[in-house]
Amino acid sequence: MNIKDYGLKENLVRNNMEGKIPARIVATHKERYEIVCDKGNGFAKIKRGCFYDNPNAIYPTTGDFVLIEWNEDGDSMITETLKRESSFSRAASSSDKNHELHKQHEQLVAANFDYVFIMQSLNHNFNLHRLERYLTLSWESGGIPVIILTKRDLVENYEEYVNQVERIAIGVDVYGISCKTKEGIEDIRKYFTKGKTIVFLGSSGVGKSTLVNTLYGEEIMKTSEIREDDSRGRHTTTSRNLIMLPNGAMIIDTPGMRELGMWEVSAGLDKTFQDVEQYLGRCKFSDCTHTNEPGCKILEAIENGELSQDRFDSYIKLQNEARYNNDSESYLKEKREKFKDIAKYNKNNKKK
Repeated sequence: MNIKDYGLKENLVRNNMEGKIPARIVATHKERYEIVCDKGNGFAKIKRGCFYDNPNAIYPTTGDFVLIEWNEDGDSMITETLKRESSFSRAASSSDKNHELHKQHEQLVAANFDYVFIMQSLNHNFNLHRLERYLTLSWESGGIPVIILTKRDLVENYEEYVNQVERIAIGVDVYGISCKTKEGIEDIRKYFTKGKTIVFLGSSGVGKSTLVNTLYGEEIMKTSEIREDDSRGRHTTTSRNLIMLPNGAMIIDTPGMRELGMWEVSAGLDKTFQDVEQYLGRCKFSDCTHTNEPGCKILEAIENGELSQDRFDSYIKLQNEARYNNDSESYLKEKREKFKDIAKYNKNNKKK
């Protein structure tokens, strides 16, 4: 076994690793990790002294390359997480035991991938606003997003859905496929080449595990049927796993995520909402709120039909959510000041 077959690049390998060897995380099991390295497959745990005593330590996740102290008779020890080329994270809720409040923290989903397959099925799961959310996080991750619309055999004209998605997914490839009829499968095989890693993202029941089985050529992932009443699926994938296909390409299959909170996504918003961003900074007033000011380029674009109100509302919603999750106190203070300014502006207008 050669770790380079799992995507390890030369720039990550140091001349002196003090007897440690590189490995890749192929699955996470709470505080235990499944790894692959030149010595073979095995399990590992983090070396507490290397992580707990180091405030800058990067805790590993599926897809990460790490340095380990190999132990052929038991769990190896992870001493360091190597530099990531890409990573996908979301904001997840955690309970504050002292105040019984819900706070947000960053939850890392996967690392070191080349493409992000954003998957939605052409049934009740299809949702353009959810796609905007996934796209924003995907562009931020450092990977290249690709949108896969599954179960195209369920609709008469899947191209209509593709066209809808292409209007909001600027510069992103969009495909309609069916694992049942095999339509569209050959179109996406070009992404699965030796050494490349693709992460699958989407809600339960969209067909992530089914697509893994189709590409692998046999059933290696458990699948389940979706519920007919709401088109939702059961969580058949419960952990993040890296699977190598027979041709050497790798897939990181993730559990279904119905909620996907925004984290730090400034670059992702810029890429996803290029149609909105082009008008920002061009208004008559530098502190324009884009609500009722004269000379507002956003309002002009909406009135002229160049930009939809729904699209702009989505942009503002995701931007506000990301800012709140990063710094709720500052965000709420700024929001209160903004409403004061708007009220003052409206009051002055009435006097005039």
